Amino acid sequence: MYRSQVNILINFLMLLDGIGVIWCGYISLIFSREWELPLWQIDGYVFIVFLIFCMFINNFVMSRVGLYRESRSTSYWHTIQSMVVVVVIDFGAYGLIITVGQLAYFTPFFLLVYAFTLFLFFVMERGFLELYLEKRQNTSFNSRQILLVGGDEKAVVVAKAMERQRSWGHQFVGCLVPEGVQYFGCDGQTSNLSGLPVIGDLSDLSKTLRTRHIDEVVFALPGDSSVILQPYLEICKEMGISVRIVPNLFNPSSKSVRAESVQGIPTLCLYSGMINASGLLYKRVLDLVIGLMGFIGFLLIYPIIGLAIKLDSPGPVLFKQRRVGQNGRIFWLYKFRTMYLNAEEKKEELMARNEMQGFMFKIGNDPRITRVGRFLRNTSLDEVPQFLNVLRGEMSLVGTRPPTFDEVQMYEAWHRRRLSMKPGITGLWQISGRNKITDFARVVELDLNYIDGWRFIDDLFVLLKTIRVVIFRKGAK
Repeated sequence: MYRSQVNILINFLMLLDGIGVIWCGYISLIFSREWELPLWQIDGYVFIVFLIFCMFINNFVMSRVGLYRESRSTSYWHTIQSMVVVVVIDFGAYGLIITVGQLAYFTPFFLLVYAFTLFLFFVMERGFLELYLEKRQNTSFNSRQILLVGGDEKAVVVAKAMERQRSWGHQFVGCLVPEGVQYFGCDGQTSNLSGLPVIGDLSDLSKTLRTRHIDEVVFALPGDSSVILQPYLEICKEMGISVRIVPNLFNPSSKSVRAESVQGIPTLCLYSGMINASGLLYKRVLDLVIGLMGFIGFLLIYPIIGLAIKLDSPGPVLFKQRRVGQNGRIFWLYKFRTMYLNAEEKKEELMARNEMQGFMFKIGNDPRITRVGRFLRNTSLDEVPQFLNVLRGEMSLVGTRPPTFDEVQMYEAWHRRRLSMKPGITGLWQISGRNKITDFARVVELDLNYIDGWRFIDDLFVLLKTIRVVIFRKGAK
């Protein structure tokens, strides 16, 4: 996962740096033309070939200087120093090319403007990137939350290595120490593993996964540890939590097990699903593109639907409810209000009519639904405000059904695996005739089928089928 994220990030940086070299070259040309007449005589094809040459040289130099490595930079000042070295080497090479090729059109003034413009571009580019990654790193909602299991110096080395690892955002929430282990870095007064808070022992794993937002568990047990990992791996697998193992003698057989290296430390990864970093990127891009279009549509129809809701019954236009997202994250889900204000109070009275077997609640001809609300549900227009949740990264266009907080409190351990992926506006449940499904186990089965067999093309298929379902009003509740 981390290696794939780094590869994508590096490829993006190389593309952006290449575009910057070409763009800054043209900016410098336009600026220099106001001061030096010979630049008007530059042949367009010669200039393009020169810039392409510069682009390849720059990317090579940046790679050699270490600006495309997988480790985080120790400081932004160190990055600026590296970029100064890059620009000096770049323009030394460019000057050599101009001298050998006798390209008199490229004057010292042009090269000076080009060097300054390119350096300024690199500083701003890396600065914005570092700010974004730092903000994402410090935002627990979207960063990958990691629980470390271990207690000796080996665990500390792993923790520090993963802190240096570049990614789209990850952070440790704490450490669980096996019973009987005198953990490294403890001064006898504070409960921490060399700065990482110790939040319990290994026997607390199940409780910790239920009460905290954990995306991944890293097992870095001492080499002489007698702990049998299998029961703890089963707990993580059952709840849909990814596992990373600093290997000793463990050799599981699973199609979702991958060998990865984090800062030179080999690990065996037992992922909860088949989606990788590239898949996450494609999925997020699709969410942003279609989500933005959907949000614009929401803004356009809001005045009309809002007026209809207000005229039909008293209360707010939008209904918001706490829902549980990926791996237990809590967020507010938005919909157009389709029920009367006292709907939650009446729910207890209607529980006897519940048509669902399990933890969900659904009845036909629900008396709590308003006239306008019934129309909104039949046309699925009530769900349009959820495009806001998609843009905020709380939901995806396609995913599992977002459960309520009360539902999740009643889940068995294996039910929680459906929380290992972001909930979606639509999914297999919605396109499989949701008004005909009356067994919660069937809902979970559909969600797990989606998680275990995820492919990007499947999301496109679900979206197309959702459009057909909405147009023909199939499966609306």
